[in-house]
Amino acid sequence: MEPRLTSAQHHPGSDVDAKAVVVGIDFGTLSGRALVVRVTDGAELGSAVQPYRNGVVDRTLPVTGEVLPPDWALQVPDDYRDVLRRAVPEAIRAAGVDPGQVIGIGIDFTACTMVPTTADGTPLCELTDYTDRPHAYPKLWRHHAAQPQAELITRIAAERGEPWLSRYGGTISSEWEFAKALQILQEDPTTYAAIDRWVEAADWIVWQLTGRYTRNACSAGYKGILQEGRYPSPDFLSRLDPEFAGFVADKLEQPIIGLGERAGRLTAQAASWTDLPVGIPVAAGNVDAHVTAAAGNAITPGQLVAIMGTSTCHIVNGSGFFEVPGMCGAVVGGVVSGLWGYEAGQSGVGDIFAWWVDCCVPGSYRQEADRRGIGVHELLSELAEQQSPGEHGLLALDWHSGNRSVLVDHDLSGLLIGQTLATKAEDVYRALIEATAYGSRMIVEAFNRSGVPVEEFVAAGGLVRNRMLMQIYADVLGMPVSIIGSRQGPALGSAIHAAVAAGAYPDVPAAASVMGRLDKSVYVPDPERAARYDELYSEYVQLHDYFGRGQNLVMHRLKDIRRRARKGRAA
Repeated sequence: MEPRLTSAQHHPGSDVDAKAVVVGIDFGTLSGRALVVRVTDGAELGSAVQPYRNGVVDRTLPVTGEVLPPDWALQVPDDYRDVLRRAVPEAIRAAGVDPGQVIGIGIDFTACTMVPTTADGTPLCELTDYTDRPHAYPKLWRHHAAQPQAELITRIAAERGEPWLSRYGGTISSEWEFAKALQILQEDPTTYAAIDRWVEAADWIVWQLTGRYTRNACSAGYKGILQEGRYPSPDFLSRLDPEFAGFVADKLEQPIIGLGERAGRLTAQAASWTDLPVGIPVAAGNVDAHVTAAAGNAITPGQLVAIMGTSTCHIVNGSGFFEVPGMCGAVVGGVVSGLWGYEAGQSGVGDIFAWWVDCCVPGSYRQEADRRGIGVHELLSELAEQQSPGEHGLLALDWHSGNRSVLVDHDLSGLLIGQTLATKAEDVYRALIEATAYGSRMIVEAFNRSGVPVEEFVAAGGLVRNRMLMQIYADVLGMPVSIIGSRQGPALGSAIHAAVAAGAYPDVPAAASVMGRLDKSVYVPDPERAARYDELYSEYVQLHDYFGRGQNLVMHRLKDIRRRARKGRAA
């Protein structure tokens, strides 16, 4: 029998106080956000943001200043604790509620971000003997230096006919749990030996809140190769490296908690950080993208949710399993219980636009933006919006941070063609936006071709505030774009899961139907622009396949030359 989405009553439990609120905490790439939400109707009452003091550690190691190799991206775990200590109390104050009204907490995290810890959850980088070891720090999702290990895992799995490989589109990503752990073993065996627990950051935060270590079903299924209750076998792992055979049993395996379930209760220590009542329920951890579907009540098969920020993650539910090339995973119950949750994504989106503005835009644009009291992104969008499709004569590949889907290759890189001496900053800015839209279309078409229908494109995240960008997406996709009715989708989604864990709703669909919000068809494609973009997209597909499917490996060779040059300079 195919799984079916079920939902009980669509109202909070009768014993829930009308003033009851929940807190959703979204841990992003650069900051964490806490959101206070009323349980009875999903009203957002107050929020606060806490930037990470160390941000993304991708150039030099904290404390020692050691220069990191290319493709590294680390973080500092105490930055995460700061979100609990500062953002949560501030959000409660902003909401104007009594902390005693809070009945539950839910959290989500960018994934796959991994924290190496001791048996009691202490991050290795916080131990004196390991502060100078890069592999002792959390590896952020966009740490792509484990690409060789990912390729090894994929190759051996294909040779052995491992049945789980098809659940991940035939390719394992360097962003995920196994590749990053194998990199540590092969590059720093001493640090690997010291790791007692290899922990998803979402689960580490829940551990900090509850004093109890559990693994959430979402992260384990999509990032930890957990299918039908089993991880890859010790025999398979030993083929990767004999010392890796015991990885699952020794460092990874832990009880699995379903989404919306109660992982534990708030400890006295965590209560002192957050100023919240001791003992309130804490929901199982979740991934920022997957939890956002509930925020828009967009969990019906056919509704693809794109969470658009520094990167974009694409989530869609289906009623059965289909092999989709290059997807990030297909997991039963990975988004909501009873359905197959599919994930795909783009490793760089907002990051690409930020790179262009930070590194390449002339100073005259900044001066003009300052004179008008607007941001450079806003100025470039205003100028680029005046163009018609193709007017700038440019075409780009959106691989500045590699390709997550559908090629799953982080040794690919960005490309821009068509430049002349007349090319302006706003021309490139628009071309980069269009490239990310083409990348999303590749993903949508891959799902449709494989039997997972995409009937509605639902956008969430910080980039939805850019009207030009969203209209370009509608025109490129040739389909209406709906918008989640909250600018804080992941945090709202986490709050919805908190309400379920607290017993206010019987399940996530019931809570989402009351607390989630979706604005339908906010952007509608223009037929003339869509036709022009069809023409440009066909050119994008040719470039995509030429550089991405092995016809020309120049991007791989350039990455290899860069690594050797950096390594030689460091020596």
